This record gives sequence, structure tokens and C-alpha cells, in this order.
Amino acid sequence: MRRTVILLFFATVMAQFSRAEERLLTRPINSPSLNSARTIRIYLPPSYYGELKRRYPVLYLHDGQNVFSSAGTNACFGWGNWELDTTVDELCKAGRMEEIIMVGVDSSASRVAEYWGSHHGTNSAANTEFEKYDSFLIQELKPKIDSEYRTKSEPKHTGVMGSSMGGICSIILAWDHPEVFGRAASLSGAFQVDTNFLQDILRPYHGNAKPTRLYLDSGAVDFTGGDDGRRSTEAVAKEFERIGWGKELMHYVDEKPLAPAELEKAGLRRDKWSEAQTSQHNEFYWRLRVWRALTFLFPPAK
Repeated sequence: MRRTVILLFFATVMAQFSRAEERLLTRPINSPSLNSARTIRIYLPPSYYGELKRRYPVLYLHDGQNVFSSAGTNACFGWGNWELDTTVDELCKAGRMEEIIMVGVDSSASRVAEYWGSHHGTNSAANTEFEKYDSFLIQELKPKIDSEYRTKSEPKHTGVMGSSMGGICSIILAWDHPEVFGRAASLSGAFQVDTNFLQDILRPYHGNAKPTRLYLDSGAVDFTGGDDGRRSTEAVAKEFERIGWGKELMHYVDEKPLAPAELEKAGLRRDKWSEAQTSQHNEFYWRLRVWRALTFLFPPAK
């Protein structure tokens, strides 16, 4: 009997220890700004539980339900997830980037309105969905993450990243709030949908470059028969260059969709091959390209 009690005690202790060292955490956050709860997903770096005095940069991610391997290989209509947790682990192990904390924020039924930055600054007295989302990230979520985890809270250590509409949202958040986000990445940003940022904000701007590091990319084809926002993204990149971003800007174009043999090697489901040869606007290609954004935004500490 005594031996059984002892074994149960140690089993309970080990279970609690195991839970304490989980590196992928999922939790709801109640938000006054959004007037609802929002699920967030937190990735902690390999050394987090071993180096208890160490602090880490933080990368905030839109469409958080799709970004980690826990979403499964069949997520997003069969394109899979971004596998950011395994990709960052591998890059850190190879010494190609700094260890970071990542915080994925699930999207909602109001995704387009929340990410569409051109809604910002209207004459309406009511806050737009974008402004509510902006407030949630900056006034509620970031302070909570900084208080509960060992973060480096300064803007030069804080990034935001997304794809498609989430890409636009990331760049606009960094533009509007360089005192919060000193790093931002847009993968296949849908700048062709939201022309306001290019036409009404960037082109008339004649001030200095802001203290942010920016990553922009696109493919060359997409499911609509377009160019995955290539022309619009190139125009946005040129404006940042004109303003003076210089080495703090990286712009990449993935010019060639993968051939069947390459798709097989990359592990994509066979039934997605045909579509993958005509569209780079999906999680599969973002998964392959995201290492560039990660290593550019968070290079190894000197």
C-alpha cells in the first residue's frame, strides 16, 4: 500500500513537471477591446526552462490557429500549418537566428475587418474592427505576455508577422506603432486589395524612415489568376526604399512554383500538387519561405 502511494505521488509530481515544461501552450484571453475571448497559442524557446534569468524577443503572429505544428498536416484545406515551432527550433539549433517567444493570435469571423488597416482613421466615432484589434494587441495582450513571461519588451525585440491580409496588418501596425513593434513581416501581403496604404500613406510620406526592420515577400502566381500581389508588394518595397529603409528592408520574390518532384520531396499531399503549381498564396509556400523572415528579423545575437 505504501509503495503504491509513493508511486502515485511521484507520478503526480512528474505529470505536473511535464506540464510546467510544455513549450506549446494554448489559452483563452478575455478582451474588453474585442468584447470577447480570443485564443492565443504560445511557443517557448528550447532554453526557456533551463536558463531562468534569460529574456527573449517576442514575435506576435496573426492567424495563430495555423502557425504551429499542433494544427496538424491537413490544416488549411490540406495545405498544412506553418510549422513555425519546428522551423524556429531548427534555425536556432543551427545558430541562424536568436531564440524567441512566439505568440499566435487566432483569427475570428471578423478577420478581414480586423486585419484591414485602411479602415483605420475614419471619421466614425465608433472604433473600427482594426482599431479594436490594434488595442487588443498593444494595450491588453502585449502587457500580459510581458508580465507573465521573460520577454525583452523593447520595440527592437518585438515583432509582428502575418500572411495575405495578416501581412498588410503587420506592416501597418509597425508603421503606426514603431514604439511597440520594431520588426514586421508580410508574406504574400494582399496590398492589391488594400491600396490605401500605398496610395494614401506611403507615397505622400516625405519624413524619415522609422526605426523598424521590415520583411516583404510574394510569389508570382495565385489562386485568383493574379501574381500573388507581386506588383503591389514591389511598389510598397520601392516606397520604403525611397523613404530610406536601406538595409532594414528585405524584399524577396519566389518566382517559380515547385515542380511535382519538388512538391513530393516537400511532403505536400498529392491531391494538392496541381493547385500548388498555379498558386503560391497558401500555407505550404509560406511554410517554405518563412525562414527568410525569421532570420532577417531575429538574427543571431552577437
